[in-house]
Amino acid sequence: MMRERQQLDDSISGIKSLEQDLSDNIELIELGEMEDDKSVVADAEEALRGLKGKVNQLQLNSLLSGEADANDTYLEINSGAGGTESQDWASMLLRMYRRWAEKRGFKVEVLEYHDGEEAGIKSATLLIKGENAYGWMKTESGVHRLVRISPYDSNARRHTSFSSAWVYPVIDDSIEIDINESDCRIDTYRASGAGGQHVNTTDSAVRITHQPTGIVVQCQSERSQHKNRATAWSMLKARLYEAELKKREEEASAEAASKTDIGWGHQIRSYVLQPYQLVKDLRTGVESTSPGDVLDGDLDEFMEAALAQRVFGGDPVEVADID
Repeated sequence: MMRERQQLDDSISGIKSLEQDLSDNIELIELGEMEDDKSVVADAEEALRGLKGKVNQLQLNSLLSGEADANDTYLEINSGAGGTESQDWASMLLRMYRRWAEKRGFKVEVLEYHDGEEAGIKSATLLIKGENAYGWMKTESGVHRLVRISPYDSNARRHTSFSSAWVYPVIDDSIEIDINESDCRIDTYRASGAGGQHVNTTDSAVRITHQPTGIVVQCQSERSQHKNRATAWSMLKARLYEAELKKREEEASAEAASKTDIGWGHQIRSYVLQPYQLVKDLRTGVESTSPGDVLDGDLDEFMEAALAQRVFGGDPVEVADID
């Protein structure tokens, strides 16, 4: 309740501040024109142009007003078919999102991590904590395509690899999710990856399969099987909640199903490193000719455009220049 109240206060105060700045500068222009003081008019006009940044920020904040946007988020990365090349691409995606989160000051925890056979990862699950973490990341769910000269190909041929990202919100106590435990299969196994000697000596990792939906979650971040089980249950509730949110969107718009469907045939972004350099979002058309920066976490432009398209159902809304 306090978080929601603070968000409403910030929204209202932001609009009031913008209105006041607009009114003050218009009055300054009128005063400058009356006294024929061109410097006052020029300063006020420059201040008005500067308000565009505030307008853009308020507009962006309005995009992060969904039911669970303020919540922390889970992020799952899975490599596609293609062996080592695909697994290496999955690890690059994982690093990209960790770098993005760190730049925003978010806290990142690794809940599950499976190493690739030779390099990279087969899968990983992160918990990203921060204000509007889910709101920012919710449009990143989908298939990501990489085109490059493979460092694992002795003939230096160009390869195309696929990996998927799945984003779903952490749910708080105010949201009730009922799960019939008889519908779930719980497996325990030995964890893999970094973690010292203990990680590979006990069956502390937990996997829960929700049989009616086929949703699978797993956690190996703690030494205690009990703690991993509790986290896995929370993850399962979050996945089911995210599925319900998606269902609502599909019911609200006939086109939403094609936009939000996640599968290997539904790519959201393409990253080309050779023979040219280009990152292109296939939903919004946003492009970058600096894939190195994007893979280092420079994702805000892509996220903002995808959020605008999701909220307004079309191209990102442009704020008109103030003349």
